[in-house]
Amino acid sequence: MAHIRIIIVNGRLYTEKYKQVFQTRDVVTIWGILQLLRLYPGKLPDLDLMIECGDKPVIKKHDYHGPNPSIPPPLFHYCGDESSFDIVLPDWSFWGWPEVNIKPWEELKEEIKEGNRRIKWKNREPYAYWKGNSKLGAARHDLIKCNASDGHDWKARIFGMEWHEVKKQGFKSSDLASQCTYRYKIYVEGVSWSVSQKYILACDSMTLIVKPRFYDFFTRSLLPLIHYWPINENNKCGSIKFAVEWGNKYTDKAQEIGKGGSKFVQENLAMEYVYDYTFHLLNEYAKLLKYKPTIPQGAVETCSETLVCSVRGQKRRFLKHSMVKSPADSLTCVLPPSYERSALSGFLERKENLTKQVILWEGSERSSI
Repeated sequence: MAHIRIIIVNGRLYTEKYKQVFQTRDVVTIWGILQLLRLYPGKLPDLDLMIECGDKPVIKKHDYHGPNPSIPPPLFHYCGDESSFDIVLPDWSFWGWPEVNIKPWEELKEEIKEGNRRIKWKNREPYAYWKGNSKLGAARHDLIKCNASDGHDWKARIFGMEWHEVKKQGFKSSDLASQCTYRYKIYVEGVSWSVSQKYILACDSMTLIVKPRFYDFFTRSLLPLIHYWPINENNKCGSIKFAVEWGNKYTDKAQEIGKGGSKFVQENLAMEYVYDYTFHLLNEYAKLLKYKPTIPQGAVETCSETLVCSVRGQKRRFLKHSMVKSPADSLTCVLPPSYERSALSGFLERKENLTKQVILWEGSERSSI
């Protein structure tokens, strides 16, 4: 099921490629781990990793249940859901997505922060904004119905963009740092999770999240009414309209929620923490290996310099901009202890209660109409 295999032996990285990957996800994923080796030289143990570079989780729990269950293979992937065993790894876009002109995250989040200062929240368009490929997934296709039409305004401004447009324009009309001009921004999944969530949250706008099915490595920490506003997946248009009208009525609170989401990704998704998360994840994984990784026949050694030299143009520029220039001058952040069952239950209960609060507000509004 894996697209690529990464082997680390004595601090050197080797790769095998099994299947064709969409765009350069495999190259940039390998690049991210190479930068981790540069940041913490000699600190990573020997490793043997299988990585899946598609959109959906693939190790399904139902395949490993039953009277004689087999052991699920450890596969790293960019997202997971409640029905899968995929091990969640930070996605490639943190080091840039050259095919659609999305810069490395550390550079882009500073541009978005600067973009936030250009228009004060209360001077922004009082609508909910979304722009993306509306053909990726039923939820996005359904979202298009929420656009303003003759006789009805759902308070949403939806703009579809298909891949053939992206290839033609290179996303020139979709500069993320200049999209923070609406009070509300919508996040909706495509085929699975979307890398866009961090860009949307970073905008200071109150993020309206259509109930997600998938998660990446950080999103399960987000709380409704603290970092975002939950949108009913079965009544998207009405739910969006209610959220916008509520926010335009309680502007201070809506602005606070927007700032909460923005602060979360600006602070907690600093690249040093993305690297530290990956470092701890791979170290904990290495403790479970029951064999010593060796270099397989046919594997190719890869280093940062050779990878940079293997690409041209925008791809090379993004790699150079996201290259770790020198080793860290301090140790990684300390890995916190695992949740105790009661603490985790308390967090999940709080999340559920905050979502229920919004559902009650929406229900009360509908019953009064």
